[in-house]
Amino acid sequence: MRIERRAAPSRRMQVLSPLLALVATGLTGAAIFAGLGQPPAAVMYAFFIAPVRDLYGISELLLKATPLLLCAVGLSLCFRARVWNIGAEGQFILGALGGGVVALACNEFSAGFGWALLGASVAGMLAGTAWAGIVALLRDRFDCSEILTSIMLNYIALQLLLWAVHGPLKDPAGFNFPESALLVEELLLPTLHPDYRVHIGLPIALLAAAGLWLLMARSLLGFQVRVFGESARTAGYAGFSSRVLLWFVLAACGALAGLAGAFEVLGPVGQVTPHLSAGYGFSAIIVVFLGRNHPVGIVLAGLLFALTFIGGENLQIEFGLPRSITQMFQGMLLFYLLAADFLINHRLRLPGAAPALAGER
Repeated sequence: MRIERRAAPSRRMQVLSPLLALVATGLTGAAIFAGLGQPPAAVMYAFFIAPVRDLYGISELLLKATPLLLCAVGLSLCFRARVWNIGAEGQFILGALGGGVVALACNEFSAGFGWALLGASVAGMLAGTAWAGIVALLRDRFDCSEILTSIMLNYIALQLLLWAVHGPLKDPAGFNFPESALLVEELLLPTLHPDYRVHIGLPIALLAAAGLWLLMARSLLGFQVRVFGESARTAGYAGFSSRVLLWFVLAACGALAGLAGAFEVLGPVGQVTPHLSAGYGFSAIIVVFLGRNHPVGIVLAGLLFALTFIGGENLQIEFGLPRSITQMFQGMLLFYLLAADFLINHRLRLPGAAPALAGER
């Protein structure tokens, strides 16, 4: 068997492949549950349908999707420039830490909570930007691979968070648990409805996605990012500064991931804990690819991945399945998506088969 590259990949299949990957993931998941002795239909219903069968479940879905969308929008900008930032998780953690420090410093104030909320959000953005700036500096000055440096910085960020909650941020009245004091209610993000937890971070995330579309489709800067992604040398010939574009996409990604982290502290969590992130920064990478690096696709893929987080928690409660079920579904979805993309661009031919014609799909 040999592999041949298709002369003209099908655009229809490029659009449909995420749906095919989702279907294949569902069928494989059902087969796995059947092999484990679990009722496949009931488990799949509990995973995909039960979490969103009422308004509260939908609001929780939107709450989970908010940090995913913010991280994914920033990563999309990096990937458009072919800057492979894998460090959104670390930038998220640093943003949560930076925003949490400012919020905790204002926790005892009796007034000015609106400014404190804004200051904590900005601090989260600055912390995420600074963490991404390390990646930009190492690539700009020393030509270090941003893939390796951003991955390693994720683990350093996690260790900084663990040091902070076991040390200076640890609540003295917290019965020796490694977590900070709870934020006062006035320092929490305003919710969109008093009965639900979804907060103003959701419209901000949607505005970020819309801003990404405007930037890439309607601005000179977006055109420069696209040219830089196609060829840094071509961008240089056109008079675009590759260094400025590199710093811009990484700083923007770090700011959005940091804002997502700050919103997590100021929103549903309400304190700094060692488990602030459920892997949003890593999952956002798959969200970008599943959404075809398009703002609308990213929003839809972000909602789907938020559903996997909630569905995994639901399976733990109803069937006693491990938390890793969520990662299993996300991994299968990525595997099938990559397989579909490969088959869209390549064909497999048996030995002795005639070669494809130039115009054959």
